[in-house]
Amino acid sequence: MNLTEKASYIKGLAEGMKVDATDNTGKLILALIDVIDDMSLTISDLEDEVAALTEQIDAVDEDLSLLEDDYYEAWEEDDDDAEYWDDDDEYYYDDDEQFFEVECPECHDNIILDEEMVAEGSIKCPNCGVNIEFEMDEDEDEE
Repeated sequence: MNLTEKASYIKGLAEGMKVDATDNTGKLILALIDVIDDMSLTISDLEDEVAALTEQIDAVDEDLSLLEDDYYEAWEEDDDDAEYWDDDDEYYYDDDEQFFEVECPECHDNIILDEEMVAEGSIKCPNCGVNIEFEMDEDEDEE
């Protein structure tokens, strides 16, 4: 027996018992039964909506899973110069190219630069927009 059926059963019991709607106790019981009936209908509607939303979320999750599979499959097939994430969620690059990491003095975001960016001598922080200037020493260049 679901909630709506139980509320109807209680309503039927009150009618069968001939609860007197003229005295205070009878009024209270009938008012409580009406509230229970309204609540059971509202809860039933909410359960239906949750079920519909759950179906939609499952469909979106399935579609997203397919997109992720396609994306990562295509990503893995990219050329050898591609950038990758390792198992520890650390970013690493192809060994043929040299990269440098600098920290923004303003927002402390780590920025990874390639050789061309270093040659320019400065870069705008992609996070906060502050202009970061840097110089390469010959010792750092050899590393």
